[in-house]
Amino acid sequence: MNIKHIDHINIAAPEALLDKVLHFYVSILGLKVGNRPDFSRPGYWLYAADKPVVHLIENAEKQPCENSCLDHFAFRATGLNATKAWLEANNVKYRQAKVEALQQTQLFLTDPAGNGVELSFLAEPEQI
Repeated sequence: MNIKHIDHINIAAPEALLDKVLHFYVSILGLKVGNRPDFSRPGYWLYAADKPVVHLIENAEKQPCENSCLDHFAFRATGLNATKAWLEANNVKYRQAKVEALQQTQLFLTDPAGNGVELSFLAEPEQI
């Protein structure tokens, strides 16, 4: 087996919560709603560039984070300073950490369903 990268994350939530989760990933993180096969459950596929990286599905019985061990998932991102300003302007709380050995800055936040999200930034010229 040769695993290359995360393919996608699937989040299942009741309809009202799913709407909030959709808003978070589209309006706050900038993913785009894109083509999705005709599955039996309603949902969305959210794209980064041309790749569907977050799958959202409606599940009326799913309670947020019940019986889940998911700590967080990570997106590689660019534009650290602009991202921090955007999160602050939208009242999204985050925690920042640095991994000096990798010249990497991480922002940790939580989506409306309680899932941990990491935005990972490699050192950019204005940060060096």
